[in-house]
Amino acid sequence: MDTEELKRRYVAGERYFVSAKLVKAKLINAYLPGINLWGADLSGANLAKSKLWGADLSSANLAKANLTKANLSGVNLTEANLRGARLHYTKLYGANLHGAYYDESTKFPRNFNPLSHKMQKL
Repeated sequence: MDTEELKRRYVAGERYFVSAKLVKAKLINAYLPGINLWGADLSGANLAKSKLWGADLSSANLAKANLTKANLSGVNLTEANLRGARLHYTKLYGANLHGAYYDESTKFPRNFNPLSHKMQKL
């Protein structure tokens, strides 16, 4: 699936994109609140400034994804792979990060403590 198909189907009312293959997808400033991308491969994707509040990104692969200035408020990121992801200025209010994976190269918002969100360092 490419990004244009995803956007078109989302606009048509579809929200369920489980295990979608969106490697290196360009979704800059995308408006996708409530989307279900459980288990999706978004490795290397550019989601900067995207609006994804209330989305399900649990078990998604977001390794090396750019989430700078994205709105991830209330997003389910349980067991998501965030290794090497860039989360500068990302809104994570109410996000569930329990068991999400990160590493030394993951860039978090200022004053963000991954351990207080029960994330796992690899």
